[in-house]
Amino acid sequence: MSDDWSREEVEAAVADYFVMLAKDLRGEPYNKTEHNRQLQNLLSGRTRGSVERKHQNISAVLIELGCPYIDGYKPLRNYQELLRRVVEERLSAARGLQDVVAATVSANVEQVPAISDILSIVVPPPVRDRGPARLYDKPGPRVAMPRRNYLEVEARNQSLGRAGEELVLRFEHERLWRAGERSLADRIEHVSRTQGDGLGYDIRSFEVDGRNRLIEVKTTRFGALTPFFASRNEVEVSEEQRDEYQVYRLFSFRAEPRLFTLAGSMQKSCQLDPLNYSAMPR
Repeated sequence: MSDDWSREEVEAAVADYFVMLAKDLRGEPYNKTEHNRQLQNLLSGRTRGSVERKHQNISAVLIELGCPYIDGYKPLRNYQELLRRVVEERLSAARGLQDVVAATVSANVEQVPAISDILSIVVPPPVRDRGPARLYDKPGPRVAMPRRNYLEVEARNQSLGRAGEELVLRFEHERLWRAGERSLADRIEHVSRTQGDGLGYDIRSFEVDGRNRLIEVKTTRFGALTPFFASRNEVEVSEEQRDEYQVYRLFSFRAEPRLFTLAGSMQKSCQLDPLNYSAMPR
């Protein structure tokens, strides 16, 4: 069977993914393995692995469109241009799904999740697909998409940001407390509240030897590979204070918060893509 998927096959895969995504966002149970099996039966010839990869491709397209993805399908960027067109078309028409996404990214966080062992939430940084997106068929016209970048909307959700910072404050206090540095734990400062947002980081904590640990907290309800947004000031401060600076990336915040850290300059630890420009006439 040809490696290139027909439009009918791509339509079926995208429709199936969108059903799972809507359930995922609403917190409804579903079975990925069963969805894969049913899609194999419908497509008649595609293997479990090929269906899995197509779902991963859909995750990659959704991220590029500023939408959340299903955490179980790690974004894979080597996809057909046809797939992007179909995702754009279906997403543009899927008002119900857009409403669910919009409600999810805008929802207030009523309380910080309770975690029995807060230091256990640390995981290694994720390894993303580093290859460039390879669109391996003829590009077609782009569909006019809604202007809303849902991931950016979530990043501006103040209640989510505050909840993430509160969780990191608890984490840092416990980390230093267990290390026997209780005096340092008592000196942790939530600087984004006490001094404002202009410092380029949210929390001033400490290493166990007393050196500063300057923490910028980025929180998402979605998967580890969800992009986060950084201001020019944050990027510059991360370079100037690279020996002390750390990004704390909280993800899966609504269900089971997890944390990975990126130390030093964001120019070294992240792929930075400019999204907006400040422009003036020459």
